[in-house]
Amino acid sequence: MERGAGIVVRDWLRLREGERLTIISDELHVGEAMAMRAHAQAAGASPVVVIVPSGSPQSGEIFDERCVAFLGADAIVGATHNSIMTTRAIRDAVAAGARFLSVPLSTNDGSSLLSGDFMTMDVEEAGRLGGRIAPRFERAREARVRSEAGTDLRFRVEGRSGSVFRGLCDRPGTATSTSFEFSVSVVEEATEGVLVLDGSMGYIGLVEEPLRLRFEGGRLADIEANGPGARLARYMEGFRDGRMYVAGELGIGLNRKASCAGRSYIEDECAYGTFHVGLGRNIALGGSHYANGHFDLVALSPDIEVDGEILMRRGELA
Repeated sequence: MERGAGIVVRDWLRLREGERLTIISDELHVGEAMAMRAHAQAAGASPVVVIVPSGSPQSGEIFDERCVAFLGADAIVGATHNSIMTTRAIRDAVAAGARFLSVPLSTNDGSSLLSGDFMTMDVEEAGRLGGRIAPRFERAREARVRSEAGTDLRFRVEGRSGSVFRGLCDRPGTATSTSFEFSVSVVEEATEGVLVLDGSMGYIGLVEEPLRLRFEGGRLADIEANGPGARLARYMEGFRDGRMYVAGELGIGLNRKASCAGRSYIEDECAYGTFHVGLGRNIALGGSHYANGHFDLVALSPDIEVDGEILMRRGELA
């Protein structure tokens, strides 16, 4: 955990002497927050830790009314159990010049996320991988994702610009994530087709058998009635928000040190050779959709085409 906290502060935030850092965490992760605080102090920065309750499925929505903790910060770390990256408060803080790093600390085995080897992925290598993907989406109209498992999905990306997330967060007005990935917000009412989920269901872990999901008009319209399908349906119902069923993001993993093993959703979705569909809010990703949360579905070994030209075959960049 100490190694991971040092990577966040030294290698990703690149905090400088005199900078003001706000660490937003919750009751479940005080240890990680304090480890980051100690590294920030050692760098000569001025860190403040804000601890929030951790009782809701995703704690991000409380900041849309209580964002005073962000005022005046040079850098913000979202070190809560679930991601707060896609909230209005973060969008506004970044627009005002702060830089934000999302470090959602949820794990399924009780270990600290910061202890994972995926934290050691080289930011420059991830940048090179992302640099091979991002130009293909500039001025693109459509992305199509298929797999041998049976996935066949079409996303409209016209008018949307993607982002490469690789941990590095050293410039004002930047919002990025511990999840090393290429992410593009998709046109919210246009996703169509079938996703055969054979990776993980974000916060609720691996699928024990492939799960067929059907999207119509941008929404998750049907969940197969098997074991993982029942778990997913219950989790989605827990948000009590119909807006959570909208597909808002297409993501492609860039982290060669990560594996989709169900330990943590953030590692699952950033594993090289995977892609994910983000459900729910996407306003901080360049989209226009708001919901009570954001939730990623991770699948393996995709074939990805952008405007009919191959980008990835079976999880390897072409």
